[in-house]
Amino acid sequence: MSGFQQEFGDGGAKYIVSGDSISKGVVYDEVRKKYVVLEDNYVSLLQSKLKGAVRNTARFGNTLLKGISNLKKDVVKEKPNIVLIEYGGNDCDYNWSEIAKDPGREHLPKTDFHTFEKVLTETVNELKSQQIIPILMSLPPLNADNYFKWVTQNDPEAQQNVMKWLGSVTKIYWWQERYNSTILKVSELTKTKLIDVRGAFLQHPDFTKFICSDGIHPNEAGHRIIFDKVVEFVKTNYKHLLLDGGTNAACEA
Repeated sequence: MSGFQQEFGDGGAKYIVSGDSISKGVVYDEVRKKYVVLEDNYVSLLQSKLKGAVRNTARFGNTLLKGISNLKKDVVKEKPNIVLIEYGGNDCDYNWSEIAKDPGREHLPKTDFHTFEKVLTETVNELKSQQIIPILMSLPPLNADNYFKWVTQNDPEAQQNVMKWLGSVTKIYWWQERYNSTILKVSELTKTKLIDVRGAFLQHPDFTKFICSDGIHPNEAGHRIIFDKVVEFVKTNYKHLLLDGGTNAACEA
């Protein structure tokens, strides 16, 4: 990696952020009762901290397969130096309304486990083969209780049916954790750098304070946690890419 770090020069690097609604900056507005894009999301905060141009291609609802398909085109067009990859939240998700209607049959996640690992590994290797630095990001933890209420829309019948299929609300957390573990595994096997966002959230005694009422999207304070963690990562690994050279604390940005 150090071999092509030097190619960035004083102008910094070209970055692409490839991900889902978390990187898009989507939060649930409690007052307006709808999803909105947070102006001070972690990517927009990074844009004022890093040397070079940050292109955010993240989309609401993106799965790994959908996002990587677009990333391939963006890489050809943009020729980035660094790609930050943030997926998993939608990949591990289910069609909860279908489960509520028919809890007795088999239901599959949007991206099965094996495919998620395979495509993530292939993506990382493909970027490296093009002399592009891939950086993986772990998943923020979810609030299983709130998420269960959200996907069942607080409907007692839906909750009863989903629970028949699910068995326990804690399985929601455990299932998302498995996808997160896959990201860590791919990072280790491919020797790819990882930003441990999950660890940053779990350092707090009550991480749920940093998650929206839907149980899954980080709120504004949650985006600040992600931003601080990314800046800490850049300061440790690519200090020359920080506009202030890493002299100021992340939280002052």
